[in-house]
Amino acid sequence: MSININDIQKELWASADELRANSKLKSNEYSVPVLGLIFLRFADFKFSLAEKELALKDTGRRRKIGKDDYQALGVMYVPEEARFSKLLYLPEGENIGKAINDAMKAIESENEELKDVLPKTYNRLENETLIALLKTFSKIEMDIEGDVFGKIYEYFLGKFASAEGQKGGEFFTPTSLVQLIVEVIEPYNGRILDPACGSGGMFVQSARFVKNHHQNPSAQIMVYGQEKVAETVRLCKMNMAVHGLAGDIRQGNTYYENLHNCKGRFDFVMANPPFNVDKVSKDKIKDDPRYPFGMPSNDNANYLWIQEFYSALNKNGRAGFVMANSASDARGSEMEIRKKLILNPVVDVMISIGNNFFHNVTLPCTLWFFDKGKKTTDRKDTVLFIDARNIFTQVDRAHREFAPQQIEFIANIVRLYRREVIETVNGSEELLKEHFPNGQYINVLGLCKAATLDEIEAQGWSLNPGRYVGVTNRIVDSFNFQERLEELKEEFDSLNRTAWELEKTISHNIAMILGGAPING
Repeated sequence: MSININDIQKELWASADELRANSKLKSNEYSVPVLGLIFLRFADFKFSLAEKELALKDTGRRRKIGKDDYQALGVMYVPEEARFSKLLYLPEGENIGKAINDAMKAIESENEELKDVLPKTYNRLENETLIALLKTFSKIEMDIEGDVFGKIYEYFLGKFASAEGQKGGEFFTPTSLVQLIVEVIEPYNGRILDPACGSGGMFVQSARFVKNHHQNPSAQIMVYGQEKVAETVRLCKMNMAVHGLAGDIRQGNTYYENLHNCKGRFDFVMANPPFNVDKVSKDKIKDDPRYPFGMPSNDNANYLWIQEFYSALNKNGRAGFVMANSASDARGSEMEIRKKLILNPVVDVMISIGNNFFHNVTLPCTLWFFDKGKKTTDRKDTVLFIDARNIFTQVDRAHREFAPQQIEFIANIVRLYRREVIETVNGSEELLKEHFPNGQYINVLGLCKAATLDEIEAQGWSLNPGRYVGVTNRIVDSFNFQERLEELKEEFDSLNRTAWELEKTISHNIAMILGGAPING
């Protein structure tokens, strides 16, 4: 029977959210236990499949089927007291919260990689709510691949991120943006790093990319993550387990702790770091080899992250990451770092993304792509700029995303630019024919341009796609008007910050010349 995953996701979320609305819990108190129950249902499902497979192979052998047999099939061992069906049919008078906590502890004790990962706070939920949640998730239909669970987990992550606002943005990057990053850097095989890994979406989509290209992710990629918040590390490990992935995920502050020995080690780096972070102690990191282009003078960590990504790559490595728009035009010391990256040459592709793609902020952003291998190609003296602000699917009044054919189309622009084979499995043929009728890359007004280093220098080493691709006539509806208003506000804020830094520098220099004390901004 065909499974409509979208209907399942919406129905499950509606049921779970109704339960939360009628409880005394806040979204952040409710999210992790609910995600834990999805995990538990998934683990039980995979265990049941393995149980049937092992039973068919059991031809009267003397040795009893045990934990090692399940783990040999790549399946988490689920002891009897942790089986979902056992919890589902507990008498209503039982302490359901304690029973689920004990189930989580039992799974952790039998699966070392999950130690201290699973939630054990179910005693905070009322019996009635837990019984209803167990019944809700028992309705998930089983598909032989088990990927339904992964998609449901991702859907719930996104919904909880939306509900939690700013905090949600710390652990969840919109799936369509992650998919676009993955399609552009093409992580077919090798080591993948995300030093701000959140709940692990970059790893999940990388594995899906490998699988879509008919390879086994476990055999082709190795994933390494770092995340500052312990609870988010646990979310990431659960997410990976639901998707059948394993990786080295560690807790630590990436600015100060190089837990994966990152210098020059990775084939791919992907990340959505926090934007415009201040108060990073530069004295602690000024001699760290991960920051080869020096410390930015302003109190902003964007160009620390950018250097993190650059330095982690091996000689042919690729990186894709999300960055605040202001970083593309930042002046002063940040411009000098950007200039070095452009001349290196490592900057390969820049993509502008419009408003309302994130759950927690409305502002647009830019996707940056590095390729250390481009210096040996005919792309070494150009950078591809793509303005994707007019490419989106409106989900609701406040949210947008890329449809699969739109992701494929944007990625195909990059493939044409790199002279790679395009992909059309998701229906991007019409868009490609419309803009690239000869099947070869060309500059398209308002969409894309391969700018030379001379052109970039003439623009003050800006990496803002809008400066290069130009504009086309288009109908300005209410969405576009609001988007442009937000963009102008951000540009104004960026210019204001630059002017303030310049004024402070001039005041300082005048004061030094006159022999007086520097004037504070």
